Amino acid sequence: MSSRRVLISGASRGIGRAVADCLNANGHHPVGLARSAPPEFPGEFHAVDLADRAATARTLDAVLQHGTVDAVVNNVGIVRPALLPAVDLDDLLTVYDLTVRTAVQLTQAVLPGMAKQHWGRIVNLTSLVTVGLPERTSYGAAKAALDFFTRAWAGELATEGITVNSVAPGPTETELFRQNNPPGSPGEARYLASVPLGRLGQPRELAAAVCFLLSEDAGFITGQTLRVDGGASVG
Repeated sequence: MSSRRVLISGASRGIGRAVADCLNANGHHPVGLARSAPPEFPGEFHAVDLADRAATARTLDAVLQHGTVDAVVNNVGIVRPALLPAVDLDDLLTVYDLTVRTAVQLTQAVLPGMAKQHWGRIVNLTSLVTVGLPERTSYGAAKAALDFFTRAWAGELATEGITVNSVAPGPTETELFRQNNPPGSPGEARYLASVPLGRLGQPRELAAAVCFLLSEDAGFITGQTLRVDGGASVG
């Protein structure tokens, strides 16, 4: 199997970092993007504020100078929780821009190389919250846009040999989750009550799903959303 060069947004920690580790373990070359560089990274890393459109464009130019990108994982996002009456319109724009505009900008940049070689993979990280959750107007709307991208782009790009799929995580034990929901906290209990399996997902479990959809063996799967949520979306 060929070694693939895979661009990952939000790659410094959490699910993005777990995807990078999974790819590296399977002989591929992760290219990470995030605002702050981690102490170590299993591949190529570019520190960039993805909220800055011009800085993102310059970084993508630098990435492509080193060669074609075979796949992209649109993972970066931000949560600004609020009930509808309290939704700040600036927060709405910030969340939507970072999640949606970045996914389009990154994918547009790497698409010509994928089309030229008639092989490519696009995986969008969406969310359980798109089925409905209080206080997630901004985040849920942005992630729902990625669900739409998955289906629309899959139809547009199929003849180019490019597949497009989504992975929709449920509550996952990332660093950010634990900052907001320490072990034994009411927040943790609330999330666990919604998961039939009765536990949080682990970043490596989400990464395994992403890495499968990036693989050669997933070449006949496109336009799909794989829910990795411990059953939280079923009832």
